[in-house]
Amino acid sequence: MTKDSSWGDCLFNNNSIEITPDREKVLSLIETAEERLTVIRELNERTANFVFEDYYSSITEILHAIVFLEGYKVNNHICLEFYLRDVLKRDDLFRIFDDCRFKRNSLVYYGKRMDFETASKTIDKSILLFKELKKLINEKLFKQ
Repeated sequence: MTKDSSWGDCLFNNNSIEITPDREKVLSLIETAEERLTVIRELNERTANFVFEDYYSSITEILHAIVFLEGYKVNNHICLEFYLRDVLKRDDLFRIFDDCRFKRNSLVYYGKRMDFETASKTIDKSILLFKELKKLINEKLFKQ
């Protein structure tokens, strides 16, 4: 169980800290996230888990870009979730990201590979999440 259960807890426990927004860093993260997706391998039984990991990495890069743009540095993926839920009020995206985070942690930290069908469905959710996060960051970038 984590000591963070909300965005407020993340700030209180210094797992998220206020910083000066860094537009150049934001643009670099977006570029990296997009480029990563251009080299994703063909989806098949052997590659499905790796393809998912690449999507997850791009998603976290976009999430970090969003919080950097708003003047925060976040030290863990759970606090990124809470930013989605508590600050952006996007419970729908929070739930998708939480599911992806759980599956990614099972894969990376516990060696529990997903079967092809589960990986494919999770990749579809990841694609949707990435597109929604790109809309959010673009709205924020062009609003400033």
